[in-house]
Amino acid sequence: MSHPSTYSAWHRSGLRGTKEQPLTIFRTYDEALPSTLNPNDVLIKIHAISLNYREIAMLIGTYPMDIQDKGIPCSDAAAEVVATGSSVSRFAVGDRVCPNPSIGKTYEGGSDGMSVGVGTNGPGVLREYAVFDEQHLVKVPDHLSWEEASTLPCAGVTAWNALNGLKNVPEGAYALLQGTGGVSMFALILCISAGIRPIITSSSDEKIAAIKKLSPLIQGLNYKTVTDQGAEIQRLTNKRGVHFVVNNTGPKSLMDDISFLCERGGTVSMVGFLEGFDADWAPGQIMSLMHKSAKLQGIAMGTRDDFEEMNRHLEEKKVHLAPLLTDEPFTFANAEKAYERLESGNFHGKIVIKTE
Repeated sequence: MSHPSTYSAWHRSGLRGTKEQPLTIFRTYDEALPSTLNPNDVLIKIHAISLNYREIAMLIGTYPMDIQDKGIPCSDAAAEVVATGSSVSRFAVGDRVCPNPSIGKTYEGGSDGMSVGVGTNGPGVLREYAVFDEQHLVKVPDHLSWEEASTLPCAGVTAWNALNGLKNVPEGAYALLQGTGGVSMFALILCISAGIRPIITSSSDEKIAAIKKLSPLIQGLNYKTVTDQGAEIQRLTNKRGVHFVVNNTGPKSLMDDISFLCERGGTVSMVGFLEGFDADWAPGQIMSLMHKSAKLQGIAMGTRDDFEEMNRHLEEKKVHLAPLLTDEPFTFANAEKAYERLESGNFHGKIVIKTE
């Protein structure tokens, strides 16, 4: 399959902005592709990119990890293999793949490295072509479109691990999903595929009503109008409590999150920081985890193994991700408009950019 010698990409305008003076993104047109590939390298043509909130956090200086100065943003993409190095054995030209967003060293054949973050301290995928080592790519399920597949790497794997890979799920389990962003909506789809009853939160009754149309399993909670969320969660779960909380807001709500759990063995997964990093609870309150024999875990996406396990579930259940795609895709030339849409917060699901 032929490919050009140069391609177009978007870059952040600097190393770190502030809320008052955020970074912007700018487009280049003459990025060079290597004339030859290293033995284990794979050249991919990117078809679709999906955005995560952290793209905005990097521009306004609230992202807590290192980022590359003037780096190419975005971690999530679906792509087609167009060339392979001489020793590549996992992929062939024409395969449909996603890069794993956390990459780094591999140990004893595993995939537990995460020293490099795609789109953070390493080059991202908001570009037309990219080169990855074959160990850092994953095949995507055949039944998914490019747009659907682009949501898998960060939001998908994060949601999968926040739900403990759907392992040992109790009969009739409930999950509380904070907000209607990509991770929460992906978790909602996974819940439905596994018979877990999701409760999704929002400040918009309109968003809740639209999402509830997807399945009779879904319930909603407006955190602006419900004065006693604990009592409402008890009502919605028939006084059982939830088995999973997917925490998008950060440490501030943790004590409430633990109180919402079922009596024994629930899980709170921290996946975001929308309300910052401060909290007003005393350190001793964390002992409520012991009282409920509960688990608090931080989720930083996942390994290639996690990604492949999730894809097997999606393939087996023929899970479609169309409910994530409530907006029409933005064109590659209009990436700045996609960022504006992301920053507005006036959407649910995922915002996708197509390179064609």
